[in-house]
Amino acid sequence: MENLISKKDLLEAANISYGQLYRWKRKNLIPENWFIRKSTFTGQETFFPKEDILQRIEKIKNLKDDLSLDELADMFSPSPTITSLSADVLTKRNIVSNTALEMYNNHNGTTSTFSFDQLLTLYLLDTLLQTGEMNRSEGMELLQILQHHSNEINGKESELIFIRKMGVSFFILTPEPAKLFVESQTKIIAHYKLNQCIEELKLKIS
Repeated sequence: MENLISKKDLLEAANISYGQLYRWKRKNLIPENWFIRKSTFTGQETFFPKEDILQRIEKIKNLKDDLSLDELADMFSPSPTITSLSADVLTKRNIVSNTALEMYNNHNGTTSTFSFDQLLTLYLLDTLLQTGEMNRSEGMELLQILQHHSNEINGKESELIFIRKMGVSFFILTPEPAKLFVESQTKIIAHYKLNQCIEELKLKIS
């Protein structure tokens, strides 16, 4: 069952007011579908996905002095920003590594300018390479699944799961929230919410 937190406990845990919470909701900093109405013995109460809401509020608090609420809303939006960056800028600003760029170009042919969707693919490739848990062959498989299914995940809440069993690896791209049950010999290497990866990427290129 999803770990939920009540509105009362959230306001206390995050040290924010009722007014702040609903202002951020109005400004689209907190998604509507995170406000979950449930019947309790005292009547209807509002609950939230605990981990997601606490992480989001922490990010808002850390960034609100540097970014306007509209800029924050854009960053948290799953929609891509209209951005393209050159390969030179990507490596000079350390947004992705030369290794990830080289693998991407080997797979797709040399690309000089990258759209936001391509940047996200590169960013996920680089992030998993940097963990040391994914080899180059698996990286090429990751590029294939992201490119073959990019239309299905555009603008949608999705998750990327990387699993391995007895040396054989698999990537799963699924709508969020994903509930994955695996047998004991199967190891979940990585489990990324793409919305969070988009936020991190937007921060890096801003």
